[in-house]
Amino acid sequence: MKDVQNHENEIKLRLNVVGVKEIVYPLTLVDKKHKEQNTVAKISLFVDLPEDKKGTHMSRFIEILNDHKTIYLDSRDWDLILDKMIKKFGCKRAHFNLSAPYFIQKRAPVSKKMSLMKVDVRFLCTRSHEKKQKIMEIKVPVTSLCPCSKEISKYGAHNQRSYVTAQLIFKEFIWIEDIVELIEGEASSPIYPLLKREDEKHVTEKAYEKPVFAEDLVRRISKGLMENTKITWFYVEVENQESIHDHNAFASFEWGKKELL
Repeated sequence: MKDVQNHENEIKLRLNVVGVKEIVYPLTLVDKKHKEQNTVAKISLFVDLPEDKKGTHMSRFIEILNDHKTIYLDSRDWDLILDKMIKKFGCKRAHFNLSAPYFIQKRAPVSKKMSLMKVDVRFLCTRSHEKKQKIMEIKVPVTSLCPCSKEISKYGAHNQRSYVTAQLIFKEFIWIEDIVELIEGEASSPIYPLLKREDEKHVTEKAYEKPVFAEDLVRRISKGLMENTKITWFYVEVENQESIHDHNAFASFEWGKKELL
């Protein structure tokens, strides 16, 4: 059968990224407690395409992915997938992107009731010749209470759900749970899926005692990440879904060296 993808291309342009995007795929992740989590991921696989090739072979991406039913957070599978893509496609650069919900057990502060909280995780992995880059992204919901509102009001203060997104490059393995704990510890209060009345009283009062602007939260989280010697680069952003405005508050910070591949 004719291999049309390998036909010579009329327009001599090298394409940086070609491949398959957001394959919905059953996935097993291994968490900090060394327990397996079954989840559903969206996976994208890309390579570069030489100027003399008309197209890439889409089926090869799926073949490579089907060899991996379990993805370990310590990246052993990321490396294998990238290596296979480089060899199978004969390309100079390969990309493996994965996004999935990740669940962490949360214990309510007073009643001690257990529940599962979802955080969104992404892994952005690139292989170029002998160079590799892996970025882990974690998006965590927290509560933030406005310091200005507390200061100027006779009673009460407005608060909101905030989303903290942290992207990390690290030289030694880091658990998602540890980054979530750092982020929650700097917020006015963590978010809990399950709260009884005694818990709701506790988190409401705790948030009132610890007001933070978006700027405060970014600075405090960044300070904690800078003190972690495993991390070589990070980007942190906070978006407050304002409860008394029709706009959101935003702040971000980037630190360290991010090598461009």
